[in-house]
Amino acid sequence: MKNASVADRLRYQFDNFMSKGTIALIVGLAVASFAIIFLISFVVWVTHAADFSLGELMWMGLLRTLDSGTMGGDSGTPQFLGGMLAVTFGGIFIISALIGIINNGIEDKLDELRKGRSNVIESGHTVILGWSPQVFSIISELAIANANQRRPRIVVLGAEDKVEMEDAIHDRVPKLGRTRVVCRTGSPIDLDDLDMVSLQTSKSVIVLSPEGDDPDTHVIKTMLAITNGPNRRPGPYHIVAEIHDPRNMDAARMVGRDEVELVLVGGLISRITVQTCRQSGLSVVYTELLDFGGDEIYFKTEPTLAGKTYGESLSAYDRSSVMGLSFADGRVQLNPPMDTVLATGDEIIAISEDDDTIVLSGRKDHAVNAAAIRRAALPAPQPERTLILGWNWRVPTILHELDHYVAPVSAVTVVADFPDGEAEIAAHCPDLAHQTVGYQLGDTTDRRTLDSLAIPTYQHVIILCSDALEEQKADARTLITLLHLRDIADRTGHSFSIVSEMLDIRNRTLAEVTRPDDFIVSEKLVSLMLSQISENKRLNAVFGDMFDPEGSEIYLKPVTHYVAVGRPLNFYTVLEAARQQGETAIGYRIRANAADAARAYGVVVNPAKAEPVAFAEGDKIIVIAEN
Repeated sequence: MKNASVADRLRYQFDNFMSKGTIALIVGLAVASFAIIFLISFVVWVTHAADFSLGELMWMGLLRTLDSGTMGGDSGTPQFLGGMLAVTFGGIFIISALIGIINNGIEDKLDELRKGRSNVIESGHTVILGWSPQVFSIISELAIANANQRRPRIVVLGAEDKVEMEDAIHDRVPKLGRTRVVCRTGSPIDLDDLDMVSLQTSKSVIVLSPEGDDPDTHVIKTMLAITNGPNRRPGPYHIVAEIHDPRNMDAARMVGRDEVELVLVGGLISRITVQTCRQSGLSVVYTELLDFGGDEIYFKTEPTLAGKTYGESLSAYDRSSVMGLSFADGRVQLNPPMDTVLATGDEIIAISEDDDTIVLSGRKDHAVNAAAIRRAALPAPQPERTLILGWNWRVPTILHELDHYVAPVSAVTVVADFPDGEAEIAAHCPDLAHQTVGYQLGDTTDRRTLDSLAIPTYQHVIILCSDALEEQKADARTLITLLHLRDIADRTGHSFSIVSEMLDIRNRTLAEVTRPDDFIVSEKLVSLMLSQISENKRLNAVFGDMFDPEGSEIYLKPVTHYVAVGRPLNFYTVLEAARQQGETAIGYRIRANAADAARAYGVVVNPAKAEPVAFAEGDKIIVIAEN
């Protein structure tokens, strides 16, 4: 290679300088301007072409550089006028270049901002890592929860374009109240990208599963990046993450340790689906408990209840419903034995409008109508027939969960347009104890397929959305199947419960014309739980107990099992009737309002206990019980 000439070296240095960006170019123009002004002013001053000092000549040169019109009033020697003309021409060149550089610099900065690559400077904010349809429900719920906060902030880090994410949030979550949402584009597993969202000063972190194959691996890698990053904060993080496959729970716990609260998505939705198909209205109850729009679950230390039994604490509040205990050793139990004595340090778990509304009523007489209390003998469990229409990855888990509830010799039939369905069931469900499973390949939107199934012989029908289709197409197939099923029920006069899964909650209104018994909006329920746990990590233990088939769960039972119908009585009477059976009553469902969305489909959680209500046949009492 030949030796570089002086001109080449100067050109190389000039190229390097020009590549340094807008600020360097502005500095370069400033230096050039100063050099031109000083040189010409010095020449005019040395030649005595004008009766001004060097400083005055430089000031005059600067004014003519910034505004070429200033020269119009000049007079003097030809040398002075020539110098000022030279300065003016130099100024025209420099100012033109400066305007172009500033304009390009502003455009570059706007492009950088649109890319969402600048650092977030916030504190006490919630960070959402990942982008999925769940993000809209989570942001909506957090906006409600943060309504009384001073400067609530939510920061979203996703792989999508920043502007596209902001537009989608604006369209799907129009009511943000005081909450501001900040979006950044990046990867949650990239340490540099994580530094953009100010994890070190965040209140909580929600890790969403990406769409596609093996989402749990991505979630675990994200947790590793947070907990083991070089810039992590000294104190523990409050991380909430969703896991799909139960086989990955152990690895996730090892990574997250006590900093991460894990939500097993597949098991959660499968349990809700199974429980709801056997008792209509349960998903509405869960939604009422999980969202921030109505009453919520709180922990409350009540020193005056120390030494009293759990059964006595049930009637201690008029506007709050006790549902369990959090013991001083960290254990959580819903509906513990009625004779459990509250010790110092124990907390009650209550449903209430807000934490400051959990106030002791001070009542001595609860006006319990003992004559209205009833106690019905539980009927012996009978074999059940359940029909599952459609296929997604949760089918094996649903079959396992259903096996916990049905009586022996029960039967399940799965019908789906999925050739590998029978093999999947055989591989994942070889040890079902109480039911047999049959599989049939078929199109569940085809009326001929449905007519061949003898649907009136089933007590429960579950319609699942395919995970192989786009959500709107999957919901459309569910709507078609629902229409056929309702027509079959009307034509045969046979009553069977229909529970359907919807992916987009906006389609629920369309589906209500088919009069199904209940909906499972899976993404919505998971989003509600993630939002609740991000605000209070202790709720994860409550939800774990609530959805665990072992121990006590939420049931909707006939009102005639507790109180007489057709006469006004207060909810203290219902509470006492349930207590006598070892159960905790937390609300009721009015059958006459079951189709009315404005009245929460008849569901009333945490009613005012002193107000009278007259129940009718078909109404249900919402209780927490072991069976």
